[in-house]
Amino acid sequence: MALVITQENYKKEIEDSKKPVILDVYADWCPPCQQMVPIFDQLEKKHSDKYKFAKLNVDDDREVSIQLGVSSIPTFIFIKDGKVVAKETGYRSEEDMTDLLKNNLG
Repeated sequence: MALVITQENYKKEIEDSKKPVILDVYADWCPPCQQMVPIFDQLEKKHSDKYKFAKLNVDDDREVSIQLGVSSIPTFIFIKDGKVVAKETGYRSEEDMTDLLKNNLG
């Protein structure tokens, strides 16, 4: 299960992570966000050895999403060595997400 990110654990879990991170920024009321849940879960099952999977609920931790420049959801933020290397917004297929992981995080 993806790690839940909050203002309190963001630095430790994201910025200081030894693994590249994909952060799913979502809201419970967002239909495209809900459609991405099984895809994100499947990606985590297949790639958790190489990447850290994390989720940030914009309603619970608005400040972190503002700091990351999130303006719409779902947004997927790719973070390597503590730095944002790419952002993608909207519904994506599992194949697209796999390509984005490999292209953005190696």
